[in-house]
Amino acid sequence: MRKIASAALIAAGLFVGAVGTSLTANADAGVKVGTLNCNVSSGWGFIFGSSRSLKCTYSPKPGVTERYLGRISKFGVDIGYQSSGVIVWGVVAPTTDVAPGALAGDYAGATASAAIAVGLGANVLVGGSTKQIALQPVSFEGSQGLNIAAGIAELHLRHAP
Repeated sequence: MRKIASAALIAAGLFVGAVGTSLTANADAGVKVGTLNCNVSSGWGFIFGSSRSLKCTYSPKPGVTERYLGRISKFGVDIGYQSSGVIVWGVVAPTTDVAPGALAGDYAGATASAAIAVGLGANVLVGGSTKQIALQPVSFEGSQGLNIAAGIAELHLRHAP
C-alpha cells in the first residue's frame, strides 16, 4: 500500500509540474499581485469528480485583505475522502491595478493530489472577472484523508465584502 501511495504522490507531482509549467508560461506576461489563501471543506471524491466549498482570503499587500467564498470542483479521477485542507495560490494579473473584488469569477485548469493520512496536491487555474487572472500554486495543497485525484479543476469565487 505504501508503494502505491508513493507512486501516486510522485505521479501527482509530475502531472502538476508539467501542466503548471505550461500555464506559467502563459502567465509570464503578468505580475504577481498578491496571495490567495483558501480553506477547503471536507468531502468525498466520487470516482469522476468532487465539489468542495472554499473560504478564501486575498492579500494584495501586507495588512490588506479581501474575503471570497467559493466552490472548487474536480473532474477526472477522484477517489476517496479528504478532510479539510488549505490551498495557497500566487495571484498573477496583467497589471498591478487590480480592483477590489476582481478575483470573483470562474477559473479552470489542471489539478492533481494524493493523500494517505497526510497528502499534497496542486491546482493551476486561469480566469476571474476579466479572464486574465492566473492562480499559481505557491505551496502544495495540504490535506488529510485517503484520496487520489487528477484531472481538470473548476473554481468559482464570489467576493464577500
